[in-house]
Amino acid sequence: MRHVEISGKRLRLREVTFDDVDALHAVYGDPAATEHLPFDPRSREEVEEIVAEALRAAEDEPRRLYLLAVVDLDDLETIGVARLRVEADHPHSAEIGLGLRPDHWGRGIGTDLIRLMLVFGFRHLRLHRVWGARSPANTAAQLAMLVAGMVEEGRIRHHVRARGVWRDSVVHSALEDEWEGYRST
Repeated sequence: MRHVEISGKRLRLREVTFDDVDALHAVYGDPAATEHLPFDPRSREEVEEIVAEALRAAEDEPRRLYLLAVVDLDDLETIGVARLRVEADHPHSAEIGLGLRPDHWGRGIGTDLIRLMLVFGFRHLRLHRVWGARSPANTAAQLAMLVAGMVEEGRIRHHVRARGVWRDSVVHSALEDEWEGYRST
């Protein structure tokens, strides 16, 4: 298993452990934090299974799934979760997703987290393309992705079914050879 730990100015990403279940449940189980995600709030037991799946996936060769705890460097508290899934058919491309506790919203942490995920994808995994999808209503994610250097590519209509209704997704991406932060971070 390749152990992941990467730090930025305000955040550290590290492998999740079972000790993170409560902190991750504070994101995955929170109705506000999951409002724009493609699933309903998760139970603590479901979060335990997500962590177990991530630990199993960390043993895979080649590794395709990285589920990382987001740690605030000021108080060393786990405040969120970041996921990167390398595409099986296109191993130089990966999808990212993230979630933060609502009490950490509005401070630019999402932008910092996306930048750190792009550094991880481009520098550490040598990916060519990193992309993410967001709910059209999630304007905070839109701003974070754009400020972090991602480009809005377009809309996938009726992409996911969430909370009993079909929802579009807006796709953003960054390319290794275009991403400005790749050379300066």
